[in-house]
Amino acid sequence: MSLLPFDDRDGWIWLNGEMLPWKEAKTHVLTNALHYGNAVFEGERAYNGKIFKSKEHSERLIRSAKILNMKIPFSAKQICQAKEELRLKNNLKNCYIRTLAFLRADKMGLDSDGIRTDMMIAAWEWPSYFSEEKREKGLNIRTEKYWRKPAPNTAPTASKAAGLYMVNTLVKTAATKAGFDDALMLDYKGQVAELSSANIFMVKNNKIYTPIPDCFLNGITRLTIIDIAKEKGYEVEETIILPEDLHNADEIFATGTAAEIAAIGKIDEHKYQVGSITRELRESYENLVRYN
Repeated sequence: MSLLPFDDRDGWIWLNGEMLPWKEAKTHVLTNALHYGNAVFEGERAYNGKIFKSKEHSERLIRSAKILNMKIPFSAKQICQAKEELRLKNNLKNCYIRTLAFLRADKMGLDSDGIRTDMMIAAWEWPSYFSEEKREKGLNIRTEKYWRKPAPNTAPTASKAAGLYMVNTLVKTAATKAGFDDALMLDYKGQVAELSSANIFMVKNNKIYTPIPDCFLNGITRLTIIDIAKEKGYEVEETIILPEDLHNADEIFATGTAAEIAAIGKIDEHKYQVGSITRELRESYENLVRYN
């Protein structure tokens, strides 16, 4: 895996329908999105030469843009095709793919009406967000005490909008600086929401619980795990989860495209076993993305 800065790598990036050498894919410093956060994105993975749920990610990108009054000049089918062409152009079989749509430098100001949308796709080799050792032994998480997920009437929380991730960046950075792997984020009501970049599940008495995604993103990996669990006969309930409800959980795990399926071994002073259900769901997910 390259440790070079992202603006100093080799390869190809798809920008507005063209394949450009990696270092030539640039935008202007007065790009509207750079100043006001008017951008939406997707993160997805390819396994063994196949992009997992590419169509679902492309469709969500378009939905996210619509919420922000952005018009993406490509269909979901065209976006899927572009991602695949880029993967092949870069000769990647197992990789992470980042798609970003953002408002251009047509004008400056808060009125975004009429500003055109640029779109780029990049792909590179990137292993799981957390190391295999951490995913196996369980992540060490702390509860974020200050920042919370906003109410859905105060931010476009149903959109995978770049601007919403400023808070996530703050809590993730603070957690890692303090020696933790990530932070547990609460919502505006003080209920369990998610980690900084992954959804959360808990297991109690062989039943699986997960927060209702009413103010945070309903992750594609989250939905995949819910489907897998139900197919295996587990009862899954989307419900309100309070921080104290986690104290007596049998197992806790996180899901996300970057994180994949990661066990949680500790939240604050409470320790958890990496249990059989977490292992079973993780194995089923890995088989699904790699061999189907």
